[in-house]
Amino acid sequence: MSNSNNNFFDKIVSKTKIYLVIIAVLLLVICIVMPILVVPAIIIYILIIIYTCWTNRKRMAEVSEHIKDLTLNIDKVSKRNLINSPFPLIIVETDGSIIWKSTRFLSEFRDVEINPILEDIIKDLKLEIENNPKLRNNQITQEVEIGNKNYKIVGEYVKSKSADKKKEYMATLYFVDETEMLNLKNDYEDSQICIGIAMIDNYEEIIQRTSGEQQIQLFSQIEKKIYEWASEFRGLVVKAERDTFIWICERKYLRKLEENKFNILDSIKEIDSSTKIQSTLSIAVSVDGDSNYEKYKYAKNAIDIALGRGGDQAVIRKNGKYTFFGGRTQELEKRTKVKARSVSNALEELMLESNNVIIMGHTNSDIDALGSALGIYRLAKTLGKEAHVASSSIGIGLENFAEYAKRELEYQEAIIGKEEAIQLTNSGTLLVVVDTHKKSYSDIPELVDMAGKIVVIDHHRMSTDYIDNAVLTFQEVYASSAAELVTELIVYSDQNIKLTNVEAEGLYAGIMMDTKNFTFKTGVRTFEAAAYLRRCGVDIIKVKKWFQSDLSTYNTISEIVKKAEIVADSIAISIYDKVDKDANIICAKAADELLTISDITASFVIGNYGEKICISGRSLGDINVQVILEKLGGGGHITLAGAQVEGMGIYEVKNELIEKIKEYFSEQL
Repeated sequence: MSNSNNNFFDKIVSKTKIYLVIIAVLLLVICIVMPILVVPAIIIYILIIIYTCWTNRKRMAEVSEHIKDLTLNIDKVSKRNLINSPFPLIIVETDGSIIWKSTRFLSEFRDVEINPILEDIIKDLKLEIENNPKLRNNQITQEVEIGNKNYKIVGEYVKSKSADKKKEYMATLYFVDETEMLNLKNDYEDSQICIGIAMIDNYEEIIQRTSGEQQIQLFSQIEKKIYEWASEFRGLVVKAERDTFIWICERKYLRKLEENKFNILDSIKEIDSSTKIQSTLSIAVSVDGDSNYEKYKYAKNAIDIALGRGGDQAVIRKNGKYTFFGGRTQELEKRTKVKARSVSNALEELMLESNNVIIMGHTNSDIDALGSALGIYRLAKTLGKEAHVASSSIGIGLENFAEYAKRELEYQEAIIGKEEAIQLTNSGTLLVVVDTHKKSYSDIPELVDMAGKIVVIDHHRMSTDYIDNAVLTFQEVYASSAAELVTELIVYSDQNIKLTNVEAEGLYAGIMMDTKNFTFKTGVRTFEAAAYLRRCGVDIIKVKKWFQSDLSTYNTISEIVKKAEIVADSIAISIYDKVDKDANIICAKAADELLTISDITASFVIGNYGEKICISGRSLGDINVQVILEKLGGGGHITLAGAQVEGMGIYEVKNELIEKIKEYFSEQL
């Protein structure tokens, strides 16, 4: 405003000067023509100057008065709008003083205890100012719930004139009621469609082990349960295949399903069957996806994860994350020899199409990983392909076997380190990953991105961070070990594969280690694989010696067992706090040893890698250690699982583990 006023006055003054110059020139011409008029001309010119100054001053005074009146009117309007604001309004200082409240504010929050809320708002405002001393952005935006309404607080703060030394600030805060808008938003989100898939886990087993009449009765009961379940949340269910159902519901009902923890899983298992076959169901549902087709694709991926984790569970994909319900029962063996034969044939075709084959296991490799890798190595060599086993780390329980294998020249050249593996891997390479399906847990993760094609052979329950670009996946959670799966691939291969003693004993040792001497997770197929390897010339006594611990390791394990604490009545937890690169092996052995003690149904041993903290979990089957350790980023099986934690101390991990155990038991209620 002031700049425009100055420009206006400058224009007036500049024009007056021009007029005065013109008048002076005219008077000068007159005086030259008629000299007698010089004195009158001077007098007239002086009077003109006096008049001009007087009129200019008068005009400037009028303009100033007009501007003053205009500013006063604007101030009045601003004050009136401030006082009569349609939004609740307050002016506060960051020292806690409330300077002024609008009439609308007083009426809006008449029945609400507002003072504690205002104290919190002022406290947050002061913290924001203290954390931002330069005050680059003086805008205030905050959301708060007052009474049964939601408000968005907007405003700005300025430095108080009366508090220069104290550096206090004053803020004007508007309370905008967003309750209706949020309700509309929630109603919209609740009305969004969720697409799910339900699959009968043991459909093939029911077909094989029941008569036609029994099948009809059992399947009709299962379908009836599913349709009744869908009617509870007003969902739509369509039978897509003989063992698969597609179901649709609104998102608001999904929350009820979560609250009920998908009780349909228990309802299916409770179906009375004269065949004594317990039916189980796997469920997947996706909230994510811009279209219904995308939601269906995400649901298909989720059902694969559910099945890969052993079935009998529900998986929800929401905001890119997965939530699991159920999965507490022991896996039941339901593999078929047909699948093993088809996977074996597909693997051979992939090997023949590739330039070379690289096989690797998981980090801190164990006998199951290395034994399985040697089995795949023999399959590739039988096909005449260049093959190598990539291994950058060897655990304490693997040293004897590795030393035994490298006595032969073939394995000295076949087993390579990280640098050489990276050099040999290219777009024509087939990478076979054994005993793990997670890129982050693989021995050399870089190879996953470098290889042209990837095959995964694993027996662990599938986690959400699986290798998703594998062209062939043979993941059977019902198998005892990766060595058992590899043995089946060799047995059902069309090639005449002759295992060497090292390879056969490595595979046998892998099965023996993961089953704890054929105690845990052993099925008929486990013993069939072991019998085949025994016929290949396995020296059982030699294998047994590989598992023997030296006196120092045995004493360490004894100390860990001695320090164990009991939580939740039957769970043993112990700590191995010495920094040790072989901590995972020692912890695993200690966890196994703890299970030999009466009244202990599950055990956890926490070890220190240095950069990471490892946890080994073991169970007799009553407690699902996989579900517990999955909460800490791990995985495995119901009876055997592990996890690695970064960024926490060993005792912090222990406290976190105890909390997760408590959560596990609360979820069972």
